[in-house]
Amino acid sequence: MNVAGTAVTNTLRAHRFAHGEMTQQQLADKVGLTRQTIIAIEQGRYAPSLEAAFRIARVFGVGLEAVFQFSD
Repeated sequence: MNVAGTAVTNTLRAHRFAHGEMTQQQLADKVGLTRQTIIAIEQGRYAPSLEAAFRIARVFGVGLEAVFQFSD
């Protein structure tokens, strides 16, 4: 488990910047979450639900594991 308390890590910030420097608010609007939730996910303080994770990955046109990784 990482320092932040969740075993789920992500490359969310890199994907946002690779997609036209998408803001956290723009991503939040596309997936139906709040900006604060996107920030918490990005910082590894919160692991998204499976549904939210799939929605996020679809925004970037990639598979789930391209954005989220799980370490046990």
